Amino acid sequence: MTGIPDVTVVGSGPNGLVAAVLAARAGLSVRVLEAAPTIGGGLRTAELTLPGFRHDVCSTVHPAGLASPVFKRLGLLDRVDWVVPELSYAHPLDGGRAGLAWRDLDRTVDGLGRDGEAWRQLLAPLLARSRGVVDFTGSQLLRVPRDPVAALRFGLRALEQGTAAWNARFRGDLAPALFTGVVAHAAGGMPSLASAGAGLLIAMHAHGVGWGLPLGGSQSIADALADELRARGGEIVTDAAVASLSEVTGSRAVLLDTSPELLFTAALPSGYARALRRYRYGTGVAKVDFALSGPVPWANPEVRLAPTVHLGGSRAEIAAAENAVARGYQPGAGGGLPQHPYVLAAQPTVVDPSRAPAGRHVLWAYTHVPAGSTLDPTELVTAEVERFAPGFRDVVLGSAASSAAELGRYNANYIGGDIYSGEITMRQLVKRPVVSTAPWRTPIDGVYLCSSATPPGPAVHGLNGWYAAKLALKERFGLR
Repeated sequence: MTGIPDVTVVGSGPNGLVAAVLAARAGLSVRVLEAAPTIGGGLRTAELTLPGFRHDVCSTVHPAGLASPVFKRLGLLDRVDWVVPELSYAHPLDGGRAGLAWRDLDRTVDGLGRDGEAWRQLLAPLLARSRGVVDFTGSQLLRVPRDPVAALRFGLRALEQGTAAWNARFRGDLAPALFTGVVAHAAGGMPSLASAGAGLLIAMHAHGVGWGLPLGGSQSIADALADELRARGGEIVTDAAVASLSEVTGSRAVLLDTSPELLFTAALPSGYARALRRYRYGTGVAKVDFALSGPVPWANPEVRLAPTVHLGGSRAEIAAAENAVARGYQPGAGGGLPQHPYVLAAQPTVVDPSRAPAGRHVLWAYTHVPAGSTLDPTELVTAEVERFAPGFRDVVLGSAASSAAELGRYNANYIGGDIYSGEITMRQLVKRPVVSTAPWRTPIDGVYLCSSATPPGPAVHGLNGWYAAKLALKERFGLR
């Protein structure tokens, strides 16, 4: 492509690529600028430890992927080879017990004993109106829900699990731990309305369409979007960092799959600038990838079937750990602070052996830390895995770690290691990044924000890019 394109997209994460494909499908010329040598943003897959071991650099399991209306409309559910596990996620406890969230809700209920029916009543009413729940949670909150019943059911459950009433439903310790492991995906203090809502949504998907994994790694999602973009005449330029909006002038529409920080490189109206300065980033992530000689030796053998495993122990232990991090304390710091961190682990090779040499495995894991932390999480994560999988150290062939500070340098959009592009709170689900009925539009002529810093927030579903691109096509080109 020569000359100035109709549309310039900054960033090749899932939202940027979705926005680019939508513009290209509308017949517009499109150029994507990516700062890194490879495309994908949070979808990159690379050999991080040893030759032949393929690790997802950021996201690996996609609870919102198969339920995404955008992925369905773009054909990604057909053009990407997905594997959907029967056991969506597991949560081991001390003594060899474990909560198991099967896609089959009845099977999950049976395994939770006296709290089984309480689990069913928490999630079955949402499953019955899952399309309405996805619609309600899949856009901004400043609108009337299309399915008020679904919205009411969802809201009441979020109110229960996001407040001091969160222990009223369950009598044992297994079911609350199982749900808390999902809630902790959203990071931040507990209980929290926003994180409870996020947990309810992806827990519903676990018993519905399932938590899909792309065969070969998350890179295949980015590659499928890039292939379509190029087939429609679009261009992707890598090693093309954009430090200022002045570098992308000329296009009739510019879509930013970036943090809101890039907007400060242009002149902003004072009110909008003040609102952006009040936008808050969340806790950081410290990540470690392992190359393994064999499967993780979980004490509970059924945990070996789950691509996603939540570690940290009981609901009380995880809440204490997450609350400490939210207050700025480093996990494992001692001094009376919680010693067991929350760890989100994924073992994709239990369903996708192509990611490692024959008989070998990979383990992907992260823990939450204060923003900007320089902690190397290797020992902290290793000890927590060993807690529930004695002998884990013996199967580790190699590892590669990234502190929150290093993740922030790796991707400028991960401010302080915040992979969600903004703290997940109720305030910031409404104000993301500003309060507006069209928050993707900026006051800069022709510039739109399409990253996870806009509604509906983080996850690999492409909705942010879809909404921003639709708005840009309508306003800048008169296209619907």
